[in-house]
Amino acid sequence: MTARKTRRLATELVHGGTLRSQFAETSEALFLTQGYVYASAEEAEARFNNTSPGYQYSRFSNPTVTMFEERMALLEGSEVARATATGMAAVTAAIMSQLSAGDHVVAAKALFGSCRYIVEDLCPRFGIAATLVDGADLEQWRAAVRDNTKAFFLESPTNPTLEVYDIAAIAAIAHDAGAKLVVDNVFATPIFQSPLALGADVVVYSATKHIDGQGRCLGGVVCCSQDFLERHLQVFIRQTGPSLSPFNAWVMLKGLETLELRVTRQAENAARLADAIAGHPAVTRVIYPGRADHPQAEIVARQMRGGSSLIAFEVAGGKAGAFAVANGLEVIRISNNLGDAKSLITHPATTTHQRLKPEQRAELGISDGLLRLSVGLEDGLDLIDDLTGALERATPARAAE
Repeated sequence: MTARKTRRLATELVHGGTLRSQFAETSEALFLTQGYVYASAEEAEARFNNTSPGYQYSRFSNPTVTMFEERMALLEGSEVARATATGMAAVTAAIMSQLSAGDHVVAAKALFGSCRYIVEDLCPRFGIAATLVDGADLEQWRAAVRDNTKAFFLESPTNPTLEVYDIAAIAAIAHDAGAKLVVDNVFATPIFQSPLALGADVVVYSATKHIDGQGRCLGGVVCCSQDFLERHLQVFIRQTGPSLSPFNAWVMLKGLETLELRVTRQAENAARLADAIAGHPAVTRVIYPGRADHPQAEIVARQMRGGSSLIAFEVAGGKAGAFAVANGLEVIRISNNLGDAKSLITHPATTTHQRLKPEQRAELGISDGLLRLSVGLEDGLDLIDDLTGALERATPARAAE
């Protein structure tokens, strides 16, 4: 990227990384092309030898995708960023690109189901040993380290119980072991948490969530150093092909323009909603970063600039009670997506974390009565009315009828 004066967040979200064609368009241009034309065979040779700048093939890079990558790097405070087709492609690339047979990875147990699959199932198939730990217990991270440990992986806040881990402390443990820390920052978003500033080496996002923010496109992104890109990530992405569509990159660029406004409003709604249901007789537990009763409230205050658009709460009556609440909602819709402008609710035990065994879900606090709510941009009072009304109608007695 060209060196220039540092600009503040809101400005970078609108203007960062913009490339203009000869037509000087206002909006970012959408380059729907697979290939690029060279003025001569010598120029083509130079491009493929990386001795001449320019684009070769859109599986490798594309002008619209480049704009999204550069804007994400500016937002995250990373040296570089690389976009992928999905969030899971970003997670897979960030982890697998740096590991080989004989290596060892340590990860928190509390992971999104597909992320846990990468660590627990996929890595061992390729001779990469994996150890899962309680992410909140620093001693477990230390005890899990081996001579061949190369990577740590965690998400914070976690999906779906919103645990918050001490990223700086875990990064220090990883670096003492010669390992790199990869952080999935989706639930906090780059608006509320900066893992790289806390010592993480790599940050991953599902851009499908808050970055798009309106349920339109799939996408992912890996934010890292130039060294990590050159040593690990670049070749992996180029040769395995988890490329982001230029159209999706363009949509994500439009999403970034309003990211701060949306996430701030969503978090305000979420905080009000969490407080509104905390004392409800049908609710047995509310988890929201920023509330004084959050299990890691001290860490939240120290490393996050705000809460989240996500709430986890447990209702009486187990699965029947949770289903009764979800089915009784009118404004909030049932969906396993999150970060959307629309408020969405899901039952993790039967959706996002259904592949885990019952005892594994119990260990993570994912009970049959737990619901995960992604709070949107609707009027906060309407959301409170909708959720409290559903809770009133879904008392344990009625849920059992």
